[in-house]
Amino acid sequence: MLVRLRHFVDGKGSNRVMVRLRALLRSNEFYLIPLALVIGTLAGAIVTLMAEIAQIAHMVIYGIPIDVRLSANAHVSPWAAMIAPALGGLSLGIMEWWRRRLKISNAVDPIEANALRGGNLSMRDSVVVSSQTLISNGCGASVGLEAGYTQIGSGIASLFGKFFNLRRNDLRLIVGCGAAAAIAAAFGAPITGAFYACELIVGVYSVGSAAPILAASLAGALTAQWLGGAPYSLEIPKVSAVGVEQYLALIGLALVTSGVGIAVMRSSSMFERLFAWLPVWLRPAVGGLVVGGFAILTPQVLAAGHGAMVLDLFNDMTIGLIALIIALKVTACLISLASGFRGGLFFASLFVGSLIGKFFAAVLLLISPEFVIDPLVAMLTGMATLGVAIVGGPLTMSFLVLEMTRNVDVTAVVLAGCIVTSICVRFMFGHSFSTWRLHLRGETIRSANDVGWLRNLTVERLMRSDVGKVPSTTTIAAVRREFALGSRPGIVIVNNADEYVGLVLLPDLFSGDLDSIADDIQVIELARLTEIVLIPEMNVKSAMAVFDEAEAEMLAVVDSTDSRKVVGFLTETFARRRYVEEIDKATRGVLGALS
Repeated sequence: MLVRLRHFVDGKGSNRVMVRLRALLRSNEFYLIPLALVIGTLAGAIVTLMAEIAQIAHMVIYGIPIDVRLSANAHVSPWAAMIAPALGGLSLGIMEWWRRRLKISNAVDPIEANALRGGNLSMRDSVVVSSQTLISNGCGASVGLEAGYTQIGSGIASLFGKFFNLRRNDLRLIVGCGAAAAIAAAFGAPITGAFYACELIVGVYSVGSAAPILAASLAGALTAQWLGGAPYSLEIPKVSAVGVEQYLALIGLALVTSGVGIAVMRSSSMFERLFAWLPVWLRPAVGGLVVGGFAILTPQVLAAGHGAMVLDLFNDMTIGLIALIIALKVTACLISLASGFRGGLFFASLFVGSLIGKFFAAVLLLISPEFVIDPLVAMLTGMATLGVAIVGGPLTMSFLVLEMTRNVDVTAVVLAGCIVTSICVRFMFGHSFSTWRLHLRGETIRSANDVGWLRNLTVERLMRSDVGKVPSTTTIAAVRREFALGSRPGIVIVNNADEYVGLVLLPDLFSGDLDSIADDIQVIELARLTEIVLIPEMNVKSAMAVFDEAEAEMLAVVDSTDSRKVVGFLTETFARRRYVEEIDKATRGVLGALS
């Protein structure tokens, strides 16, 4: 007993425990559930803390009651509206200027981490991003905290996953658990959190991921509730049944919100260009001044809009006022993000979508008084469909409406609208707001599906470097003496500068038709694929496309696009086999099978 105790004191026993824990976590998805519960609890606590800090900041800065949301106030102090976002923006601008001066790379968000990096997130970057999101929302910029919630939740999850040395698929899953818990805690909606992780962070609905993600989501929601966090909910009275005509009208609303969502995402790059001429440290301050000016007209543009949505849900509003608030809120959001404030459009899209639904119902009543749709149903449909258009995740938004309202009567029409919006945006645009911003940075991902393994499986990793090379002036007979039939698939022909000029397959070189002239004919006469080569940076999918187009069995690998120096060769058979093996691994990971 004393010996065991001594082992634990000097660290050897604890090391054995860690090794055993890591082995258990890697052996079966079942053992990920306790880890998911821990991550969910931590994420729920941090989300509650962030929400409380933001609300206290609003109360202190704008002088509002502690139990009233900032955007729900009838008016705010013009001085506070102008100074607070500007000073908050200035602090963020200085932070960005310092980051660039130190040449620190941009922070990676959970979608990019799961798509390209196997779930590898920096905890330091996650803390910085979440803090910047809190500053942005706390000073009143027109952004939500949800991006900060998911960043810190995913960052904590990735930290745990790397500590326990989880496999790539399990690490991606645990990152999804952190994001699920964060969203579930923010809205008191565990099912929404789970589908958010599956649709947007993990990228697939996985048999193996269901239990850990649901466990984390429930833990996050219950922790926030236990700590006194106020989950966002909407008290909706019972609505009338939705008929066929109303269904068609609301599908039309879904198409309208699809167009609005695409326009918002397309406009983001234009707004960024508006601030490009300013010094990087000054951009958020200028953006804060503009948002503050809008807030003097209506405080509904401030922060994410939680209070404003409840306020507008039941208030009678003129069509002109609704249109004005929509225009101001969308512009304020785009200016906030383009100028350098941190945050996202998760809740802002819900708020604007609800106003579009209210506007749509009012216009329809004006055009055809006998054809009426319930404004509440239209607002809920608009809220969910614009959320799908900008954020993504049709099931996520459908369940969010269900869990926020506790009203099942409109679930079917909301789900139908979300599906239509998802199809429309995917067909016409192909991106959510998160992946569109990555696209503007040069990335090509369209979801969190794991494509990082594909990028890592490059020609450089697959090629053989023991390439057989012969000068172009060598005779066929001399090549036959140097390379035996079957020793390699082919040889590369080079010129006097040792540059690639073509290749020849060994079966072609040993053809019986060449026996009588082998001493007289130079090997260059048999050269094939003189202009078609691979480069080391190509991934395996791009390489296979070259193989298919050239109908080649083997290709030479040259140093770069500007160089013809041969560094190796790759066969089509080997490249295709490795590609299939990696797809098989990814598929087994999705199905929850052990690798």
